[in-house]
Amino acid sequence: MSESYVECLVKHKTPTVKVFLRIFFTVLTVLFVLLFFIVGIPAIIMAMVSGVLSYFMSLECNVEYEYLYVDREISIDKISGQKRRKTIEKLNTEKIEILAPVKSWHLDEYKNRELKQKDYSIGYEAQPDQRYVLIYNNEARVLLSPNSAFVAAVKSVAPRKVFTD
Repeated sequence: MSESYVECLVKHKTPTVKVFLRIFFTVLTVLFVLLFFIVGIPAIIMAMVSGVLSYFMSLECNVEYEYLYVDREISIDKISGQKRRKTIEKLNTEKIEILAPVKSWHLDEYKNRELKQKDYSIGYEAQPDQRYVLIYNNEARVLLSPNSAFVAAVKSVAPRKVFTD
């Protein structure tokens, strides 16, 4: 049995709302720290709360996804703030129904199915669009932005399920 290993790192585009909230909570933290010298203890408590919120928003503003293909299994990890890594999906290639580009005609059969949508892609439509849709076990529609080596590795295992149009 031949083992293959391919990894792909993708930076997710941060929504504008999250960037605004991160800046808002950071400014709020600074204002409450300055207000501490006038008001006292209640302001420092609010500064700590807004500082914690600012920290978590900064983690959510810097998200990357890593796709890892190792011997018939796809693992998707979420990396927050370039520090925290969490495995969020493990997909077996035997349960994949189709992997095709977002605008592929091969996906026409799957358009009207009500499947859970999971987006682990770059988050926007680039020109040309390099995102792929993976239909997994008739349960989920997973959006990915893999590189060509990753698609080729999956295609070598499941050639009738992977399309590159």
